[in-house]
Amino acid sequence: MDYIEKNFTIKSYSSGSRRLNNIFWAVTVSLGGFGFFLTGLSSFFSTRFLPFVDSKEISFIPQGIIVLFYGTVGLILGIFLLLSIWWNVGSGYNEYNRAKKEVKIYRKGFPGKNRELLFIFPFSKIKSIKMRIKEGLNPKRQLLLCLTDNREIPLTGIEEPVALNEIEDDAIRLAKYLNVFLETK
Repeated sequence: MDYIEKNFTIKSYSSGSRRLNNIFWAVTVSLGGFGFFLTGLSSFFSTRFLPFVDSKEISFIPQGIIVLFYGTVGLILGIFLLLSIWWNVGSGYNEYNRAKKEVKIYRKGFPGKNRELLFIFPFSKIKSIKMRIKEGLNPKRQLLLCLTDNREIPLTGIEEPVALNEIEDDAIRLAKYLNVFLETK
């Protein structure tokens, strides 16, 4: 994460769901769902809605219904992913203010009355900074703010895993700035 330091304050920004791989998957799922949906409709109406699919070979019961169902599910999932990207769900910032002795965590959610989430924690409630590192096929590297009541608040998003030395540097910098312990898990 990039930290911006100014007037006893450190601020880091989280990108949210507007990332290239999310856009790729949203478009891929939407196009696939649309193709399945049109193929199911083609089998029902016995016409050719897609030039590269011969729907006369597909009987509507049971294959056409199943293809139509999968197409509908794919379209709904694709629209959900596209709207998440449009609204940039998960974007926001973390602000560590030494003058006010508080940590602000701001994130955008889905539209509604709770669209914007703002959490403020005083330094006195912060127990430690924890690094959660899981290696393997699906690696996860995450920084957590551990509170005295045993809650763990994620400070980093679910972006691509950052290099191990970068997340270690970030964790050390935050622990020193907040004057708390550094834990690893």
